[in-house]
Amino acid sequence: MTSSPLGDYLRGRRDRLSPEALGLPVYGRRRVAGLRREEVAMLTGVSVDYYVRLEQGREVSPSPQVLDSLGEVLRLDDDGRQHLYRLAGLSPRPVPPAPVEEVDDSLLELMLSWAGSPALVLGRAYDVLASNALGEALFGGFPFSRNLTRTVFLDPRSRAFYPDWSDVAENTVAGLRLADGLTPGNPAIRSVVDELRVKSPDFAALWDRSDARGKRLAAKRFQHPEVGYLELRVHVFEVRGAPGQELVVYHAPAGSPAAEALSLLGTLAATRRIG
Repeated sequence: MTSSPLGDYLRGRRDRLSPEALGLPVYGRRRVAGLRREEVAMLTGVSVDYYVRLEQGREVSPSPQVLDSLGEVLRLDDDGRQHLYRLAGLSPRPVPPAPVEEVDDSLLELMLSWAGSPALVLGRAYDVLASNALGEALFGGFPFSRNLTRTVFLDPRSRAFYPDWSDVAENTVAGLRLADGLTPGNPAIRSVVDELRVKSPDFAALWDRSDARGKRLAAKRFQHPEVGYLELRVHVFEVRGAPGQELVVYHAPAGSPAAEALSLLGTLAATRRIG
């Protein structure tokens, strides 16, 4: 059976929806846990044969109207809809990324001026391209890897470092899937995906779910080996002039236990640098 990124995405989303969620009647035993192809076709308003060809990669040019219907039937959010459109070739092709991702000097200078907030610049595959001193200290110097995706799934310490490891893992894979759709075939992303599909069953299972969404403003919890528990707000910004790069800033409200822990962490890091 042939396939395509679009077909894989449709199949992954269909498998995750139950007929009950869409108000469909259920009779007798079902061979699939999610929706049948026939059900998706009926709700979308296309023929079963046409939908089968979409999933099998034999039809690769659905109309915007069909994509809109599929987005509604498959309960896609905004990121998921954009990903669906890109897979169907209905958004502009991105400019080919530079072979080596570099951080602009002015952005690096700005990050270094934030003494009280950990900050990182991430590449498309979640490589840490730059960090300020407190960002470096928060992640302990990235002892396992400077790629956060590899760290989350391959470093045993990550499950203790992230009290909400399951959420972190799920969001990491969904963000990587979205980046993969933005720059299809990007070698850095494909290298990470190909490696982790072999080495991490958890990653493989999440990747096969086909979730695609970007980071959103949220809180993230850490259990740091030196300063203990921290709950930090996360702010994510796209880096203008460097498509695919993200500036991630962690913040603690003034006077909060997390702010005190960050202050202590900064003191410990400064002491080590002096020593």
